[in-house]
Amino acid sequence: MKKFALFFFLIIVLLLGSFVYWKYSFTYSEGYRAGLLQKFSLKGNVFKTYEGEMILSSVQSNTNVAIASEKFFFSVTDKNVALQLEKVQGESIVVHYREKNGTLPWKGENTYFVDSVRVNTEPGTSRGFR
Repeated sequence: MKKFALFFFLIIVLLLGSFVYWKYSFTYSEGYRAGLLQKFSLKGNVFKTYEGEMILSSVQSNTNVAIASEKFFFSVTDKNVALQLEKVQGESIVVHYREKNGTLPWKGENTYFVDSVRVNTEPGTSRGFR
């Protein structure tokens, strides 16, 4: 009976550990998003996290004004990337992100985590990733 209880306990711990890994550490998707960095701030009541908002333009007019757009909300855990984003607020940028299945309060509010950024100097070109 003790062997069965120990085996059952180990299975439960293994399943729980696998779930926690899948929910909070496993990268569900990753890619790039381009748009205008509209907002970036350090916020939170208990845990201060870096949170950002980009406007992603899907259709532009002849005068280079976005007609159709959506917002991309993200969190940043790396302080160096956060400092870079603070400097480029209001500029057109491209970010590399990793999407997780869930988030922990001390990591950020969003499931999208930005880990690098580059600034578009003009349409079709960009400065290198920082």
